[in-house]
Amino acid sequence: MSGLAARRRPLVLVLPALVALAFLVVPPIGLLVRTPWATLPDRLFSAEVGTALRLSLICATLATVICLLTGVPLAWLLARARIPGRAVIRALVTVPLVLPPVVGGVALLLVFGRRGLLGQYLYDWFGVSLPFTTAGVVVAEAFVAMPFLVISVEGALRGADTRYEEAAATLGASPWYTFRRVTLPAIAPGVLAGGVLCWARALGEFGATITFAGNFPGRTTTMPLSVYLALETDPEAAIVLSLVLLLVSVVVLVSLRERWIRGAA
Repeated sequence: MSGLAARRRPLVLVLPALVALAFLVVPPIGLLVRTPWATLPDRLFSAEVGTALRLSLICATLATVICLLTGVPLAWLLARARIPGRAVIRALVTVPLVLPPVVGGVALLLVFGRRGLLGQYLYDWFGVSLPFTTAGVVVAEAFVAMPFLVISVEGALRGADTRYEEAAATLGASPWYTFRRVTLPAIAPGVLAGGVLCWARALGEFGATITFAGNFPGRTTTMPLSVYLALETDPEAAIVLSLVLLLVSVVVLVSLRERWIRGAA
């Protein structure tokens, strides 16, 4: 009976599902159709694309490293530590997921700008100014990407078997040793998946970057910003740049496919 029910597909559900599928699939197909394949190699190896791609890769990687070093401990705190207001902290961690990126950029300016809450001390004491610099790009990307890592790692921690950690503690292992040698290896797939998602989100960041770091070629102009600029002067270049980001997204999805399949099973 269950097999028969599974084979029945109500038309009222199938049609909206097909519309949703077309809505999601047709735009990338349109990008592929309109790609100037004849001039693609020349455009891909142009100095402009190379500079933007190199800057994007470096900044996204640095942002991911920052997120790993700080986000993994934060995820552990949310999953394992008994702290007051944990639900509120978790809600605050996920705010960048729903916050408009431009608003995030404004918030970063108010905090890390030269006259910001923290930025004034960074500038007065150390001469460090983050806005409109490459470091500012890294900060903006880390801000919007970290929730992806924290959520993934927290989920992995909640799903991990704690008996091994308890056994290690019983044998006299310190909390830090237990985390390094028992907990971290057990949640490595979750950390890897979160890191990949974090990196992909950082690579595609636009709103917070242009608001906090500006758009200076060779210094803060990442791939998304290059797409935005190229649309005004050279639409074909914008298509090529968009194609590169699309390919990166596909690679990320393929790399995480096995993990998602195991989770769905």
